[in-house]
Amino acid sequence: MRKFIRITALITVAAIAIYGIGRVTGPSVYTEIEIAAPAPAVWAVLADTEGHADWNPLIISMEGEVKEGAQLRNVLQLPGASPMEFTPRVLVATENVELRWLGDAGVPGIFDGEHYFLLEETGGGTTLFRHGENFTGFLSYPIFAFIGDDTKAGFEAMNAALKQRVEGSL
Repeated sequence: MRKFIRITALITVAAIAIYGIGRVTGPSVYTEIEIAAPAPAVWAVLADTEGHADWNPLIISMEGEVKEGAQLRNVLQLPGASPMEFTPRVLVATENVELRWLGDAGVPGIFDGEHYFLLEETGGGTTLFRHGENFTGFLSYPIFAFIGDDTKAGFEAMNAALKQRVEGSL
């Protein structure tokens, strides 16, 4: 009986430690691209939720308002994968500067992602578009091991499509 209690305690401590590590820090993806347009032109395309279906190869559908506290309904399609619906909550929506939302895999704390888009005017009418996501949660590392490369490829494809869409509209 003592052995069972010790093993159970050890498993519990290990699970709590793994959960804690996943909540504090996790894997992340970071991409950037320079767009030959001012930040308001980039923001206009990014914040047009209905327009994503026309140009975005990653977030193939987006519904809702881009405003702090709002919930979006997005359909994500990573390269080579089936579409997946998720409903993130907008954390930050600063016009022409930043859009940030938090989504989860249905249950917070299992696999959460804080997705962000940062726009920085670099002079000469160009904008540096930074696009990334920070993952946390109990299963963030194991899941990321399977989707990390495809996630980065999807972000880069979205960045290139955004650049083409914005620059083509000027």
